[in-house]
Amino acid sequence: MAGNVVGQALSRVDARLKVTGAATYSAEHHTGGLLHGVIVNATAARGRVTGIVADAARAHPGVEHVLSDFSSLELAHSTAELAFFGQPIAVVLATTAEAAAHGASLVEATYDRQPAVTDLDDTRAASVTAPSNPDYSRGDPDGAYTSAHTKVDLEFTISRENHNPIELPSTIARWDGGKLTLWDKSQWVQGVARTVAGALSIPVQDVRVHCEYVGGGFGSAIRAYDHVILAAFAARQAGRPVKLVLSRRQFYYGTGYRPASRQRLALGADAKGRIKSLVYEARTETSRYEQYEEGLTDLPRFLYGVPHTRTRYRLTAIDTQSPASMRGPGVVSSAFALETAVDQLAHDLRIDPVELRLRNEPTRDEATRLPFSTRRLRDCYELGARRFGWSRRHATPGSRTDGDLLIGMGMATASYHNNRRDVGSRARVDADGTAWVETATADMGPGTTTSVMQVAADALGLPARNVTFRLGDSSYPLAPPHAGATTMASVGSAAHASCTALRDKFIAMAVADPASPLHRADPAQVTVRDGRLGTAGNGATDTYREILRRAGLPALETTATWGPGDTDEKISTYGYGAVFAEVSVDPLLGLVRIRRMFAAYDVGRVISPKLAHSQAIGGMVGGIGMALLEGTVIDHRDGRIVNASLADYLVPVNADVPELDAAFIDTTDPLADPIGVKGLGEITIVGVPAAIGNAVFNATGNRLTDLPIRLEALL
Repeated sequence: MAGNVVGQALSRVDARLKVTGAATYSAEHHTGGLLHGVIVNATAARGRVTGIVADAARAHPGVEHVLSDFSSLELAHSTAELAFFGQPIAVVLATTAEAAAHGASLVEATYDRQPAVTDLDDTRAASVTAPSNPDYSRGDPDGAYTSAHTKVDLEFTISRENHNPIELPSTIARWDGGKLTLWDKSQWVQGVARTVAGALSIPVQDVRVHCEYVGGGFGSAIRAYDHVILAAFAARQAGRPVKLVLSRRQFYYGTGYRPASRQRLALGADAKGRIKSLVYEARTETSRYEQYEEGLTDLPRFLYGVPHTRTRYRLTAIDTQSPASMRGPGVVSSAFALETAVDQLAHDLRIDPVELRLRNEPTRDEATRLPFSTRRLRDCYELGARRFGWSRRHATPGSRTDGDLLIGMGMATASYHNNRRDVGSRARVDADGTAWVETATADMGPGTTTSVMQVAADALGLPARNVTFRLGDSSYPLAPPHAGATTMASVGSAAHASCTALRDKFIAMAVADPASPLHRADPAQVTVRDGRLGTAGNGATDTYREILRRAGLPALETTATWGPGDTDEKISTYGYGAVFAEVSVDPLLGLVRIRRMFAAYDVGRVISPKLAHSQAIGGMVGGIGMALLEGTVIDHRDGRIVNASLADYLVPVNADVPELDAAFIDTTDPLADPIGVKGLGEITIVGVPAAIGNAVFNATGNRLTDLPIRLEALL
């Protein structure tokens, strides 16, 4: 990390390709003899299909096949019974997308319908303990709460949220003999290869998945859903390549979503604001065929120094498709409950919300009893409060106005675990002095292609223009899902490892070569800058190009792996942030508007400041949506999603997004990984809904505990 590329505010290396339309997304690849596939979705949430009438579809011009027997496939759910409304029951293949869509509309199905439960709050739905989140307790939470000077006990509801990236789920499948090639919108190409291979009962080495560009993911493309498997199945059955793109409405049924949640959070504190007791209970929806759970209990267990703590998390199985990760999965939901309750406690104690949090800063992770790798949260509070102008906040709710509008300020703490996973990386320098590095990760928008290139360039001692980072191919070295704020710490560290090993190979060749100006130099004293190898105090230099020329080699490459090992057993490593928001509320209309937001983050070394700032702004926008706009509406008679379109499902637009800004503490976390970074992608939404809700309270005096905040709650 001794170079000067890391830390530069570079623009994305693929920016021009994207804005000019030259970047090729999954549905845009061309292959001969292509058929278009459209899924026919079930209109019952539970039961079984008793018959499919497809004569009219088969007679429609352009329709080649109607496939409805999926019994040979291993899907996540049964193919013999219906598990959710919208479950695929047939695929229509045609020579044009229009013919396939119309053909699908002509397919008729009959059902043996069974009573379905599609409501998280339906008393018929059974709840079980979340397998990875067993009940937890330390100290005496009930006793400490009973004896507390000041108590807060709040209940929270958060609506289901559906994914809405611009790029729709899309797959092209082509068979060449027994080998399958997929072009699939994916955040994890190797995971897709394994899932599809398992579903089709073929060797995983016979599946290759490509995805160089992703038009937004946010967790919706981590796994291979039914449509991916059905595209491969249909292509095999038809003997021709098949393209299958979900419609926006099908997207809502065909992939996962942020599960609706019900939470309770109780705090008990002494007169000085020291929190003595914390009780947290949560329940989220899941499908009957999978137990999907999230990290809701993480923040309540460790964020503050609370000696007496209890958490409980239950899953309620209903007749729906499985939920999935959505930015800040679980953590943003529990942060809303925790940070709202802390804000209420501060109000009741008449202590400034920032000051109350400072009084409850822990000296270690109380849940694991491990030391923190780094925790610059105090600095985040100080920087955020100063830059935002927190001192101008009125402590009395409803006391600040701007004309007819009520004005309020709120803040919340953000945190997210610094996830790291095992990764492989291959690095190569060619005879012309340029280099490339590759691994099977993805770039759904944060700029992975750029930021990992920056790490690689500095490790190799090359200028940025001479280094390319390649991704999105399942044949590349091992990579985890591009999710969970894992990529920079994991893939970046692996790239650093492979490039450092490759650089050292070149140095070893130079010092051992009598023809090199660096012959017999101490390898430990050789550095590389701008592709030139040299030592301090000696003007003699060598280059990668010359070393390869003398050796008669077209290139030199190496593969390395990196993983966190047992680090998480020794340290507690998290990213931290402080989020500040100012809102206006129209008391006559109940309309909440964001006026401005600012956040300060401790995320270790910032590799690419321009991209990091973009990530922060994007997370804030997502948090605005969660707080004020987004909520899936379900007709519980049959599980139909009522607002499954961008015309009816509200997401933030430019008018909803005012002045947003973020800054980063100048720090590094060398204990967590060799490049000193922490994950950034998830933390930037955590704390945003709570900060907005707390600002609404400061403006109105109404403590709102349901998301999204609706007009009627303020009228």
